[in-house]
Amino acid sequence: MTQGSGTIGDRAVEIARAWIGTPYVHQASVKDAGTDCLGLLRGVWRDLYGCEPESIPPYTPDWAEPSREERLWSAARRHLIPLSETIGSAPVTVGEVLLFRLRDGAVAKHLGISAVSASGLSFVHAYTGHGVIESPLSTPWRRRIVARFAFPEGAN
Repeated sequence: MTQGSGTIGDRAVEIARAWIGTPYVHQASVKDAGTDCLGLLRGVWRDLYGCEPESIPPYTPDWAEPSREERLWSAARRHLIPLSETIGSAPVTVGEVLLFRLRDGAVAKHLGISAVSASGLSFVHAYTGHGVIESPLSTPWRRRIVARFAFPEGAN
């Protein structure tokens, strides 16, 4: 993982880390009060750009698994810059948005922001039962990544 100096990715990680400790609350996006993984990303986006990326309709925890629609992936493509569909094709850089498929054959429904911690690769994410945490980007997590994105330039 490379680290830039003062890049939009660095700012995204700094903002995301400020959310650490926020409890997990499905569909929420309020620092220190409650958020889910999409809410964390929305909060980072608001801090970077001053507004919501789009109006978010209510969503269920299953993220449209019965219909097999990749709603989160489609939304990420609308607002973020697609990088690589796989973890191994290029080094992960600080501040990338990582999209995860939590189970084989399921829709992609988890997001995190890549970072570097004292122990190596990590990512900040809101996780059911844990709230916003920074976790090692371990091999099991890396295997679940289905897409990587960058925040567009032009942040406040």
